[in-house]
Amino acid sequence: MRRSPAQLPARRRTPKGLATRRRIVDAAAGLMLTRGIAGTTLDDIGAAATVGRSQLYHYFVDKQELVRDVVRQQTDAIIARQGLDDEDLTTFDAWQRWRDRTVRGAEAGGCVGGCPLGTLGSEVAERDTDTRDLVAAGFARWEQAFRDGLGTMRDRGLLDPDADPATLATAVLVALQGGLLLAQVQRDVRPLAIGLDTALEAIRRHAAGAGAGVS
Repeated sequence: MRRSPAQLPARRRTPKGLATRRRIVDAAAGLMLTRGIAGTTLDDIGAAATVGRSQLYHYFVDKQELVRDVVRQQTDAIIARQGLDDEDLTTFDAWQRWRDRTVRGAEAGGCVGGCPLGTLGSEVAERDTDTRDLVAAGFARWEQAFRDGLGTMRDRGLLDPDADPATLATAVLVALQGGLLLAQVQRDVRPLAIGLDTALEAIRRHAAGAGAGVS
């Protein structure tokens, strides 16, 4: 279970302690997303974060706890980067802007790295049940943002009453994850663009009325 700052020992709750903890998590994330979790040792992380092994154990019980904090950090970063906390996806135009922003971001990064959450999830899925569940919760949070937007569109009459926000949200997430993986492997943003265009077209097919698609 994730511990709040108030639940941490006193040495971990000071501004300096919290800053050190964040630095360790940042260093761990950078290494794990390039080398993999198994390929990253605590000594590697300590060197990158400029802390000793004893300091690492001040802030984390073991490597698994650190990995889980990396998963949480990456989930928060993804949600922020996608803009889902700032813009609810409640119009067709908003969905198009989200699609364009996502494709531009992947292209600007050279299609390197894929999805951090997907990368971590694929490595822990068969090895660490607790961390796998945490990754699943991250994906669920991501998908819920899609579902909430689509549910609001249906409630406002932009989508037909028979539109299923849950199914459409899952379709978007599947297109996004598959597109990011193919873009990473092929170093070409086209699969991501096609996948998202297909998912958005599925949403538009549920548009209520001839003019709803331009709302």
